[in-house]
Amino acid sequence: MSVRFRRPDRHVRGFTLVELMVVVAIIAVVSAFAVPSYLRYGFRARRADAHQTLLSVTMAQERYYAVNNHYATSMTDLGFKEATSDKGYYKITLRTDAKGTWFNASATPIPGGFQAKDGCLAMDTNDLGQKTFRGHTTNGSCLW
Repeated sequence: MSVRFRRPDRHVRGFTLVELMVVVAIIAVVSAFAVPSYLRYGFRARRADAHQTLLSVTMAQERYYAVNNHYATSMTDLGFKEATSDKGYYKITLRTDAKGTWFNASATPIPGGFQAKDGCLAMDTNDLGQKTFRGHTTNGSCLW
């Protein structure tokens, strides 16, 4: 009894291992550029949370000053329940002198949160309307 082996058809469809590895390598190179860019964009987008909250604190301070002739010394005096930004990415601190003649509001990323690795370490505003930041710009301006 003789066994005949069939010769493989030359028109077999499919991918070779080399072709598959080339595709995997291309995907790896593209994702090596895309993922860090996407993360930097996320940092920049979440900074708007700090900007919005600092503007709200500044406006509340000015309203408080118009009524009481001095700035508020705590966030609760301004009507804020918590000392965090609206979406919870930043901790908001308020500093004033004892007489309430000036204020400085600061937004710092919450440790361990999404913004903790952002280069804009803290963003500040004060009663003179000055806006500053501590750290370095990673993607887009830290100021608003």
